[in-house]
Amino acid sequence: MEWPRAILHLDMDAFFVNVHLLDHPEDRGLPLAIGGKPGTRGVVASASYEARQRGVRSAMPATQAQRRCPELKFAEPDWPRIEASSREVMRRLSEFGPLEPLSVDEAFVDLGEAKAPGELAPRLRKYISSETKLPASVGLATSKLVAKVASDFDKPEGCTIVPPGSEAEFLASLPVRRLYGVGPKTGAALAELGIETCGDLVRADVQVLQPAFGSYAVVLQELAHGIDTRPVDPSPWERKQISTEHTFPKDVTDRKQLLAALARLCEQVSDELTSSSRTGRTVTLKLRWSDFTTITRQRTLPGEIAAAEDILRAATVLLDRNWEGQPVRLLGIGVSRLGTKAQTRLGEF
Repeated sequence: MEWPRAILHLDMDAFFVNVHLLDHPEDRGLPLAIGGKPGTRGVVASASYEARQRGVRSAMPATQAQRRCPELKFAEPDWPRIEASSREVMRRLSEFGPLEPLSVDEAFVDLGEAKAPGELAPRLRKYISSETKLPASVGLATSKLVAKVASDFDKPEGCTIVPPGSEAEFLASLPVRRLYGVGPKTGAALAELGIETCGDLVRADVQVLQPAFGSYAVVLQELAHGIDTRPVDPSPWERKQISTEHTFPKDVTDRKQLLAALARLCEQVSDELTSSSRTGRTVTLKLRWSDFTTITRQRTLPGEIAAAEDILRAATVLLDRNWEGQPVRLLGIGVSRLGTKAQTRLGEF
């Protein structure tokens, strides 16, 4: 079979959960959630498939998740372990062709140089899982758009291959919201025209679409056909920010309690910076009040930092400049303008 382009999308299955299971095999087979705990305002970051079968989903409040699944076990994410596992996945994946990471647990690979991409895809999936001890799903197609949809088609541990020329047929029954670039507003506008699936969009008269979408109507129909000319971009992928946040069980108005929480968050960010051999120059503080109003404030420093005490010093300045005693629901800290230079200790500022 001739492949004009062969793009593979790999998506790790329940990545945070399966990284946890590497060190806690006793939790295998249990309904498991990584993230906040019940009785707090935390949310589920990732759920095992056993938990998903009981209605637990990512971004669901932890208390709601426990109501749906009383036997649900909760565990905190191990960020250094997650980062290390991600680097290993990407290293192994890069052996097959130009690599474009999208996040810690998914990436595109250009298999255009492979003699038989359709035969390579399932072997690649098994190789990644065997070497990292982490399950993955892959999709192979002639475009990024279709490959990404395909990798989610048969999870977990799925391998979906969409041969050249069958892209529109593969997409036809799927909701238009599965298409890259079709968000809630565009999806709602299409629904008003009676267009729910990609097949509906392919069959629609472009003259009917143009009053609502203008020239983008042609692009939408191309997407529904599976047409996406974006190449795999192998340029280095770098995280723009390392950050973490905490939602308090009850709103906090005590400065000492806020500073103690801020110190713990700075330690977490510092640990991740250190484990990835990174430094940063911009510190960002995130505050959410009891009415859900959220502000972020930044300070760019004269030198590179990574130590928790340096991050905390800058964050404390931002806190004192922007907090006037109002109840705080959520506190977050981040470091950006990342680099790899040797850490420079900062004096008082």
